[in-house]
Amino acid sequence: MTTSAQTERIHKTLDSFVIELPSWGFSNTGTRFGKFIQASAATTTEEKLNDAGQVHHFTGCCPSVATHVLWDFPEGLKSTASVMASAQKAGVRLGAINPNVFQDQIYKNGSLGNPDPEIRQAALNHILESIEIGKQTGSQDVSLWFADGSSYPGASSIRHRKQWFAEGLRKAHAHLSPKQRLLVEYKPFEPYFYHTDLGDWGMALIQSRHAGPQAKVLVDTGHHYQAQNIEQIVAWLLSEDMLGGFHFNDRRYADDDLTLGSIDPYQVFRIFNEVIGYESETGKRADIAYMIDQSHNLKDKIEEMIQTAVTAQELYAKAVLVDHEKLTHYQMKGKLIDAEECLKDAFGTDVRPAIREWRKSKGLAEDPLKAFRESGYTAKAERERGPKNMGAVASYA
Repeated sequence: MTTSAQTERIHKTLDSFVIELPSWGFSNTGTRFGKFIQASAATTTEEKLNDAGQVHHFTGCCPSVATHVLWDFPEGLKSTASVMASAQKAGVRLGAINPNVFQDQIYKNGSLGNPDPEIRQAALNHILESIEIGKQTGSQDVSLWFADGSSYPGASSIRHRKQWFAEGLRKAHAHLSPKQRLLVEYKPFEPYFYHTDLGDWGMALIQSRHAGPQAKVLVDTGHHYQAQNIEQIVAWLLSEDMLGGFHFNDRRYADDDLTLGSIDPYQVFRIFNEVIGYESETGKRADIAYMIDQSHNLKDKIEEMIQTAVTAQELYAKAVLVDHEKLTHYQMKGKLIDAEECLKDAFGTDVRPAIREWRKSKGLAEDPLKAFRESGYTAKAERERGPKNMGAVASYA
């Protein structure tokens, strides 16, 4: 149970803590082996935004939605006005814009790292269009994930590809408005298995710096090798003023895209602790975009989003309770047990009553998941979308 001072601190923190939803998390997705279709899943961009609006309505912490250009803007720039109108109607705003340079057949051998200059240009053109979409939607971030790499030794020049990426990112950066950022993501493997052009945070950091001052690194918590210390990466990027955002999910093996905190909630807490510790020490708020990127192919999509948002609030609230002045004292004195207990005490605190009080003060349901289930939204969505989704099952089979 929290003290009154702790409760006040949690309430103040939750007033400003927001986490962005991914539009693609509301539609039917699966693995390379297949899909398990949900009758209530969104089938259009408008439906995705409506579903996201439900999550924000019940949690109060998810006001924006990240979109994928090819999946959500079918006519590119021409689609911007209609998508913005749908977002406003759903009670959310458009967040990070995600180009797609991995889906089309031309990207078999890469996008910005492709040996063919015409394909590199095609990828750059799509990124530039995505930047323009972001300008129209008022989105701060353009999130870049590249599948580029190779699966066999000697198949491609690693050095040339590095140079092509640097050139492409510099050109993209030159088209940003003063308020926009490029968030450069990394991944150690998959879909390629010999080398990935942006394989770790160091590569993303170097390419971001080559690109320009408005490029930062985006950390996907699933994009790491087993046992890698992600909070150390976070601490280093913060100290270099190069951490731009997160794609939050959890994993048991690699890029499992499981629900945030479902496997290792203590890791998420430790990540938040590094961010809050940095802010406490420097006296400035880190400009970090917290985003969700999970595969909702088994759990109900809206319910899993609500579950994720609630978990994020709880873990962030726990991290806020760390006494960083005391922690620093123990660290400087080499008091190992006391320092560790300082973290464990905060992590072990039950912050749920304080969060329920915060929700009540904001006119929100104290139990967002229960309230959503009682709303009847899923049953209505199943009736309206079921025929189309079940038709997809028939065609998929």
